[in-house]
Amino acid sequence: MKVLIVYYSTFGNVYKMANLVAEGVSQVKGAEPVIRTVPELIPQAVIDSREDMKAGKQMQKSIPLVTSEDFRQAGAIAFGTPTRFGNVSAQLKNQIDQLTSLWLAGELEGKPAGVFVSTGSLHGGQETTPLTMMAPLLHLGMIIVGVPYSVKELFTTQAGGTPYGPSHLAGSDSKRDIDSQEATVCRALGRRLAEVGLLLQKKS
Repeated sequence: MKVLIVYYSTFGNVYKMANLVAEGVSQVKGAEPVIRTVPELIPQAVIDSREDMKAGKQMQKSIPLVTSEDFRQAGAIAFGTPTRFGNVSAQLKNQIDQLTSLWLAGELEGKPAGVFVSTGSLHGGQETTPLTMMAPLLHLGMIIVGVPYSVKELFTTQAGGTPYGPSHLAGSDSKRDIDSQEATVCRALGRRLAEVGLLLQKKS
């Protein structure tokens, strides 16, 4: 079963989280992670004017853009985004808004979905962003999967990590590394999506 990990990342932090989610998926027998990104909306001239943005794009240059077929083939899907004023990035929301044909055909109904986010500040949307992202996923008929408190790192993290989905505190300069607790929560989401997806396939 394929688990699609579709994300948007400006500076590379959400990309790194996507790879950690993929590690969790790979720990489940019968599950295969598929990492995809979405089209950029920031003008190229703006990206070229900033070394941090150019470095982020260089880091992700080998990642293909997601297609409708990727969504169709996936047995479970993880959506990753940086926060934008406590909400999903325009780039990822733009991709979700293009799923109308799949929505009309009911092709995403019954598939488990999870979300993961990165913020510049501790209270920059680590909880509001996952929650607002869930609304369109529910419209698509997907089954929301979070991270339960059996993942003990949720009790002790001082930066990122929520029951609504993994989160990362990147800092105001977006340079803070993902710490071990944040990484554990990312992997936990990947495993849980894979496990739930496989379980649902067996019951169908």
